[in-house]
Amino acid sequence: MIFSIFKYLKFKHISNQMSLTKDKITEIFYLTDEFCHHFEASLAPCQIGNMPKRKPLMAPSEVITLMILFHTGSFRTLKHFYLYYVKAHLREGFPNTVSYNRFTELMQAAVLPMALLLKTCCMGECTGISYIDSTPIRVCKNKRVKRNKVFKDTATVGKSTMGWFFGFKLHLIINDKGELLNFVVTQGNVDDRGPLKNERFVEVVKGKLYGDKGYLSKELTQMLFIDGIQLITNIRSNMKNCLMELKDKILLRKRSVVETVNDELKNICQVEHSRHRSFGNFITNLISGLIAYSFFPKKPSIKFDTFSSDQITLF
Repeated sequence: MIFSIFKYLKFKHISNQMSLTKDKITEIFYLTDEFCHHFEASLAPCQIGNMPKRKPLMAPSEVITLMILFHTGSFRTLKHFYLYYVKAHLREGFPNTVSYNRFTELMQAAVLPMALLLKTCCMGECTGISYIDSTPIRVCKNKRVKRNKVFKDTATVGKSTMGWFFGFKLHLIINDKGELLNFVVTQGNVDDRGPLKNERFVEVVKGKLYGDKGYLSKELTQMLFIDGIQLITNIRSNMKNCLMELKDKILLRKRSVVETVNDELKNICQVEHSRHRSFGNFITNLISGLIAYSFFPKKPSIKFDTFSSDQITLF
């Protein structure tokens, strides 16, 4: 669907200034719509049985676009965004809106194309300088863990530098431009070094990978070195000092760039909240938040001059 007459939209963020104009919204919808057409065409020969005679009133591309707009906007809850903004002010762009309950069903049904869209169209390219970090995704407050029924058999209790939490862990790998290279979601009690042992998680990484002290492991460093990845971390106070290049020391100090990305994902894209009513809703919210982050025009990045390793600044 092409936006015929669309009013100017502008969403103000706390830490990442981003304005969504008519052209930007059309660009997001065009990308999702083209991807959904290719996805349906490639999936049709693999389907078994008869296709449903009635198609949903809202196309998957419209549902995905609205989810991306929600995570790039200033609305706090999806229900308020859909009922009081989409149905009231976006009628010209999305005329075939459905009820909110039906929209949540369509939203969970679009999780597969949404995940493939994230993995194929929204990831950056490795530049040889990568950062890895994990952040807890809490699904409820600690005092309500025993009463939580939605994630009773899926979420676990874990511990981070900020204390104990109940939920999952989001492991991210980014490049020096702040672009996502890969991600994985694990339970809260999984060790940070666990995903690095999976070859598919680090297959997009090359060169140097910087992490915190939680990734210290001699065996893991040797295993990644065989695959052409140099894992660089700080050492603990009771460990012997080791030689390190000056540029590696400087780049290791700039590891806060990945923590800034985690902060924007939580506070702007709202990948973490305690209002989930199903695990499918949690996954859909997380994936759409990561897609929304990829559309940010200004991401936390590091300006690295290869000719002068002393001049490294963080934006």
